[in-house]
Amino acid sequence: MPEDPTSPRLVGTLRLVDNGVSLRYAQSWLENGFPLSEDLPLVDTEHLPREKGTAVGAVDDARPDRWGERVIQYVDRPRRLSLMEYLYFAGDERFGAVTVSTSATEYLPRRVGPLPSLQCVQVLSEIVAKINAGEPISDIDRKMVTAGSSFGGAKPKALIEIDGEQWVIKFFSNEPIDVPLIEHATMTLCAKADITVAETQVIPLTGENAIAVRRFDRKGTARLHCISAGTALREATPYAEPELSYPALAQLLRRMGDVTENRNLHEVSELFRRMVFNILVDNTDDHEKNHSLFVTKKSGEPLGAKRINWLGLTPAYDVVPTNSGQGRHEFGIGDDGREATLANAMSQCNLFGLSSTEAAAEVMKVIAVVDVWKEHFIACGVTQGDIQELEQRIDGTDLLSQRRGFKG
Repeated sequence: MPEDPTSPRLVGTLRLVDNGVSLRYAQSWLENGFPLSEDLPLVDTEHLPREKGTAVGAVDDARPDRWGERVIQYVDRPRRLSLMEYLYFAGDERFGAVTVSTSATEYLPRRVGPLPSLQCVQVLSEIVAKINAGEPISDIDRKMVTAGSSFGGAKPKALIEIDGEQWVIKFFSNEPIDVPLIEHATMTLCAKADITVAETQVIPLTGENAIAVRRFDRKGTARLHCISAGTALREATPYAEPELSYPALAQLLRRMGDVTENRNLHEVSELFRRMVFNILVDNTDDHEKNHSLFVTKKSGEPLGAKRINWLGLTPAYDVVPTNSGQGRHEFGIGDDGREATLANAMSQCNLFGLSSTEAAAEVMKVIAVVDVWKEHFIACGVTQGDIQELEQRIDGTDLLSQRRGFKG
């Protein structure tokens, strides 16, 4: 896991075991490193995966998701398709700072060459369409689409370079509405609710749009260590079934967040607003991998401190109306589980460190932003047809009545 591109550091050795991939820290990391995640303390032992078919702890967040696996199967076609192959073929530019090398003495990850530029996006979209259709692609196509294919999720995506920085570009995937443009509109609306979001821009293509999302796990050339909310919450309860919910994540941030100038309390309040915003815009696909945390060194402590460091929210990402009207979220909300209601959001506001009055004020702040969603979406270029489709959910009986009837 390199701190910067010029000084990669050996963390340890991965091994394929019956139920997944294990990790044993290198001696140098035991002496001068830090735990990659709370369930991977700096002890000289083989850390085994908690669940079958996974890699151990934070290493599992380095694996590709459905689209990445599909590209590896289609483009690389390794002779064996174990989790170890998926971890390796995900490449050097995967999410976060953890990567895989075939050597303990040299940094030999799988490299994919220079990233495509913004001018290549149209060609990239055509290659993606070929892969989706099962059509053959050229060697040049293979090199181009492999970049960035390790990023999570099921939607087609790749890494590109814009003005010297890395962006993830996500393509249209035969949805009935212009999802890339709508995601950009939703993300920029979300920012108006005092929520930190990943920077986005719309990339026009022939007959459709794509959305580019600026990487927040890079700072210049430095790689920032991130873990998913699912990994963090599982680590926090190693001997019990984890509660995958906003309140549980809030409790974790209050316990392990940066207490400098009460930053953790500010982030927990923001997490509450994120939850309310997702409810009101019908973003029910807010699963455990759609929330991530930075792992950073405590101020004044050496890098080799023998405990986990600060956890902090990354910018929000993948915030877009699901347009399903199912009324239930992937991430738990409150006393009524995953039910998409403001009453449910308020039910455990104390776990966010908020009084009922404070939580109600946060809800009202988000309602005021969502109330102008149509004007904002129109200003972003969303078509009238797509507005009409979305308003069936966002301004439908269930969600609009909650905005109008909220009393705190």
